[in-house]
Amino acid sequence: MTDEADGRSLAKETGRSAGKIGISLLVAIALGYVLTLVATRWLGPENSKVYLSFWGILMGLGSALSPLEQELSRQSAVAALDGGKAGKPALRSLTVGAVTVAVIAALTLVVPVLSDRLYAGHTALGVIVLCGAVAFACQFATRGLLVGQQRIKPYSGLVVAEAAVRVLVLFGIAAAGLTGLTSFAIAAATGSFAWLLFVRPAAGLVDPHADGEGWGPVTARILVLMAGAGLTASVITGYPAMVSLLAPGGSEASVGVLFATLTVSRVPLLLLSPLQALAVPTVVRLSGTEDGRHRLRKLLAAGALGTVVLGAVGALVGWLIGPWLVSLLYGRDFVAQGWWVAWMVWGAVLLTALQLMTAVLVARKEANKVLVTWAVVAVSTAATLLLVPGDPILKAVAGLAGGPTLGLVVVLVFVLRRPGNVQAAPDVPVG
Repeated sequence: MTDEADGRSLAKETGRSAGKIGISLLVAIALGYVLTLVATRWLGPENSKVYLSFWGILMGLGSALSPLEQELSRQSAVAALDGGKAGKPALRSLTVGAVTVAVIAALTLVVPVLSDRLYAGHTALGVIVLCGAVAFACQFATRGLLVGQQRIKPYSGLVVAEAAVRVLVLFGIAAAGLTGLTSFAIAAATGSFAWLLFVRPAAGLVDPHADGEGWGPVTARILVLMAGAGLTASVITGYPAMVSLLAPGGSEASVGVLFATLTVSRVPLLLLSPLQALAVPTVVRLSGTEDGRHRLRKLLAAGALGTVVLGAVGALVGWLIGPWLVSLLYGRDFVAQGWWVAWMVWGAVLLTALQLMTAVLVARKEANKVLVTWAVVAVSTAATLLLVPGDPILKAVAGLAGGPTLGLVVVLVFVLRRPGNVQAAPDVPVG
């Protein structure tokens, strides 16, 4: 087969996979909106501030585990090219990820200043975070194994199941009249256990006797990738918690409205990691031919331009209809400002591009560059929260806009500098 024919075949296969995952993502996004809308409307602006801070910690730790999915998808894809299965390195990666998030979750529970600011004295919320975080490690490992070997049907099922389980438990709790803060938190955490429904198809993709990298290199790579993802989470899913820690104060109700508005603009980002995991094996395959590397460069350049245009258009639309949409979704008590929404949308679009482009660096095994990229975003955002004068809302919105803009510049320098350096398929000639 020629490189051109291989490229067309790969494009069709990738398109079909992306289409199936895209449908599952749309369903999961819709279910995600149901969860956040019902909980936030029921709790009101002030209580929703505490709930969304808890949600930020739980989903932030989940997001910090997203490299586990990407790394296992890479291991699984490379093993498939060699006609085998992922081995001991996959199990070691899972262990490192689970232990790391367990330690972090425990610290948020036992350190008083963290517990007070993040959970507002609700100890049960910290316990729920601990359990949900460990379950998330197993969930992301399962997803990585499935997508790495193109098991798209069970993978898509798991994506939907995670969101569906939360909603089902939420409605069960509401029907039972258990509508307190802790009950809603339990509903949010149950989605982390959806992997239990997909143990059988994932287990068949691992050979626990197949040797590979030892604990040292596996641990180092996972920790570096998780550090980068943790920085990522601090400005995406964990941003409400970051604001609570670094810019406390202000009106509880106003900050609650800000967090609710932010949640609306970020729900698609919560479910973007499946596309990141799909991007990793796709980059591995594209980098196996000269034609593939050329198409990858064109895709990255076009994506950068499209990001800026989409961000500007989205910001304008957010400014014009954002406040109306927030009140429609959450109720009259939630009154947002147009300029909040505009900068939130701008930041959300740029963060989407950042997540996909850093997946390219994961495929190249350039974990240090992933870490640098998200360090720029997180550190600049934290500095804004700490140093910009004004109330917490002004600081929070400024951080949402500035950090992602700087990060996009950095990641473009990294990904466009060279086409890639990943393992190619053994049966495909490299041009």
